[in-house]
Amino acid sequence: MIAGSEGQDPDMHRTEIAIIGAGPYGLSLAAHLRALRLPFRMVGRVMETWREQMPEGMLLKSDGFASDLSDPQGIFRLHHYCQEKQLPYHATCIPVELSTFSGYGLEFQRRMVPDVEDAKLVNLARGDGEFFLTLDTGETFAARRVVLATGISHYAYIPPVLGGLTAAALSHSSQVRHPAKFAGKQLAVVGSGASAIDLAALLHEAGATVTIVSRRSALKFHDRPKDRKRSLWEKLRRPGSGLGPGWKSRLLTEFPHWYRLLPVRRRFELLKRMLGPSAGWPMRERVEGKVTVLSGVTLRDAEMRDGGVLLAVSGRDGALQQLEFDHVIAATGYQVDLRRLPFLGEDLLPQIRAFEHMPLLSGTFESSVPGLYFVGISSALSFGPMMRFAYGAAYTARRLERHLLRQTERRAAYEEETATA
Repeated sequence: MIAGSEGQDPDMHRTEIAIIGAGPYGLSLAAHLRALRLPFRMVGRVMETWREQMPEGMLLKSDGFASDLSDPQGIFRLHHYCQEKQLPYHATCIPVELSTFSGYGLEFQRRMVPDVEDAKLVNLARGDGEFFLTLDTGETFAARRVVLATGISHYAYIPPVLGGLTAAALSHSSQVRHPAKFAGKQLAVVGSGASAIDLAALLHEAGATVTIVSRRSALKFHDRPKDRKRSLWEKLRRPGSGLGPGWKSRLLTEFPHWYRLLPVRRRFELLKRMLGPSAGWPMRERVEGKVTVLSGVTLRDAEMRDGGVLLAVSGRDGALQQLEFDHVIAATGYQVDLRRLPFLGEDLLPQIRAFEHMPLLSGTFESSVPGLYFVGISSALSFGPMMRFAYGAAYTARRLERHLLRQTERRAAYEEETATA
């Protein structure tokens, strides 16, 4: 029995469900649970990643229709917010601006989940059938079930080859909130996905000289959507989905629970390959001919040199080339790794069954630790790439609300039966 468990601290606050994280997944689930009047506490800084880490001026990769948060009645979607605020909106043809999405998330929280606690989880432990959560406010409370909706912030990935650079010379793309601070600098942006391409455009427009360093033979951009109704043949050949057109994407969004039935290594490989690096269509004209692109190269070495950075890259012919920059930005995405969640105690972490440090989950997002759930990007190995995007929040909230309702009702029935025995 750990300190603070039932019987030792009767004054400790207890709740049925704790939701940790107040981004699209956490807010959507909380809205569904609140409508069901299920008891829960929600802890997190609302839309923190979007408001504090994403670069100003960024455009979402997802279409407008795929950027909704989920409430049970569907009465406050992104297009409702844009209509109220008189902001431009189109289901597919107008990119969603970061400021629009952040504002929508804040307003969703105010209307649907007013009781979010602005705090962070610093320790999670388990004992005697419940969890004990310690916050940065100093409070510890207990919960029967915990849903971790902590998003991407802990999972920023920087390639080991850049590990020798100092913090002054190296940033992850999630640390570049204000591109203007790099005006006049010579920058290398390592990567070829949406974050690399978007950030390169924003940095160039802010007055920096930018070179994209990419292993890919060429940058890839989405096709510009046509502002017209698609023909029946077009819909049959390439049906639409929240992940883009095509049957594979459609199946991944309609039947994510089938994904977890595949062998785990197959899931892992598919997750790495599917929806490869690409940027939204508006970025093409903002990057091509304006930003230097060094494509088809492998980063071999990086070292500090005279207050700057010296990068060594090789092409397909093996020839080594050295390049000097003032600063390097690793736009190399995010990799789920449970070891990087600082609040998971040494006793709890080994109990979570995982593959390549990614949690293996049940059909209701539950880990091998009973009562502990992972949603959002942390659930991608079990439910597919949709969980990397806000579009997966609706499926997650609907599936989890039913499960948590059943669990709560069973517990209440058991306690009633025990009390009358």
